Amino acid sequence: MRADSIYSWLKLLAIVGIAHGLFCQPSFSQSDSPNIRLVDVTAESQLRFEHVDGSHGNHYLPEFMVAGLATFDFDRDGWLDCYLLNGGNLPLDPQESAGNYLFRNQGSMRFLNVSQESRADEKHFGLGVAIADYNNDGFQDIYVSNFGPNCLLHNNGDGTFTNVTSEARVGDGNKFGAGVTFLDMDSDGDLDLFCGNYVQFAFDRHRQLLPKAFPFPPGPKDFPYVADTLFRNDGDGSFSDVSLDSGIAKVVGPSMGAISGDYNRDGFADIFVACDGAANHLFCGDGKGHFAEEGLFSGVAFDLLGTANGSMGVDAADLNFDGFEDLFVTDYSGQLPMLFLSQTQFGFGDAIRQSQAGRAVLPHANWGTGLIDLDNDSDRDIFICNGHFLRHIHDIDPGTEFKVANCVMENLGGTRFRSLPGLDPTKPDQVESSRGAAFDDLDNDGDIDVIVLNAAAPAQVLENDSNAGRHWLEVQLVGTAENRDAVGARVLVTTGTTTQLAVVHSGRSYQSHYGSRLHFGLGDSRQVDSIEVSWSGAFVSAESNVTVLNDLAADQVVTIVQ
Repeated sequence: MRADSIYSWLKLLAIVGIAHGLFCQPSFSQSDSPNIRLVDVTAESQLRFEHVDGSHGNHYLPEFMVAGLATFDFDRDGWLDCYLLNGGNLPLDPQESAGNYLFRNQGSMRFLNVSQESRADEKHFGLGVAIADYNNDGFQDIYVSNFGPNCLLHNNGDGTFTNVTSEARVGDGNKFGAGVTFLDMDSDGDLDLFCGNYVQFAFDRHRQLLPKAFPFPPGPKDFPYVADTLFRNDGDGSFSDVSLDSGIAKVVGPSMGAISGDYNRDGFADIFVACDGAANHLFCGDGKGHFAEEGLFSGVAFDLLGTANGSMGVDAADLNFDGFEDLFVTDYSGQLPMLFLSQTQFGFGDAIRQSQAGRAVLPHANWGTGLIDLDNDSDRDIFICNGHFLRHIHDIDPGTEFKVANCVMENLGGTRFRSLPGLDPTKPDQVESSRGAAFDDLDNDGDIDVIVLNAAAPAQVLENDSNAGRHWLEVQLVGTAENRDAVGARVLVTTGTTTQLAVVHSGRSYQSHYGSRLHFGLGDSRQVDSIEVSWSGAFVSAESNVTVLNDLAADQVVTIVQ
């Protein structure tokens, strides 16, 4: 079939979908009283971090992107810590960079700045981050994509990190970094590394274009696109650049958020990449280190209208309980997010209009996002970070602002959502222009808390105080035959007639990382009937590669070793 015929067919499906979305709205039967409450506890948490974006009127494109962050347990004490990326004045002098911050969780969501003593305070213009134990030594390491050379920090296991970028050969030149994700691309049990790249930004070209750029400064379409990078883990502490041989470098685009998972259901790791104003990419792997770009044919390249949106962040979760992950993608102002639901056959359909999940954020630019169960009722809610990149945007577009309140979309059952406008997760005087966000149980009380990184402003810590009286389960996987972090593993938790799926990811949302310890809301169930772990992540796994536990009590963290 010709490409133009396929495109016409997709447009016809889009028109049908729009009609269904307009005239077949869901009827909500749940109570109007929301069960989700997030409380700003930044001051009490002592997580004192203010992002520096270097914006002094030059309107450099990297300044607008800001950065992501990561939550992970770097010291293995059972409390999840936080790593926040920072920027600086451009062109960047490393000696003047604000440096990245590492905060150790001391318990009960009280944080201590250990950036300097841990030697994790790398001085770059940070953009994206992913966490993984790349050498399987039992401690999680940090990889950061920058505007400039990237950085790999090896966790020494004693509370300190060592920059091993040169030895590992993962600096990736001098590029404009984006989302990062670890995955096992060749089924050899160690983790390989995908690095998204935005555009080939040049200061000289920016200065040349700026006087004629109106009302917006030079953007991604004013600079050449570049290919993303794929590094193969060689198993000796070093990596090899296989971008060309793998097929990743065959296509280019302005990459932003990225996430890996098995999206074509063949048992091998794939990579979804959100692209800014261009077709999104879905790199489908064959388990041997080769990838084919199938975004158009899988239905995730464009939105329901066939439009290439300004895609920014992406998260994955099984929203409709069919055993397959769906994708939620945030977009630019005036564009609905995209909710790509898995279909019976391989492929996705954009169901954002039927879900009602995008109405409240339509006027605004959206960035970080999470598909997480905030009220422990067994379905995934949506958190969305908002805020424009131009401080004077209201003069251009009165419908939005530089600083916009972030929002929560409460799940009313599977794929139906409602915005909670009266439940701003930020105080009125602390509304900022947000970018990255991380979602984890920071105080070990069984519900998901939130940390938000804001542009040129303090970060925010939001404690989940929903108090719904519902139960929960958290699962920590430790791989042995597979990678130690169990990245790619699929976990099914069954209570009564409900079976929930969660997948271990490394790198997600808007250039951030969270969720290495899997969280399941259980509603009123005090007992877990079964936990089934498919370590390889394949939909059909050998019996020897599946672990099953039966009859467990709720409200606990369960560690499962392969």
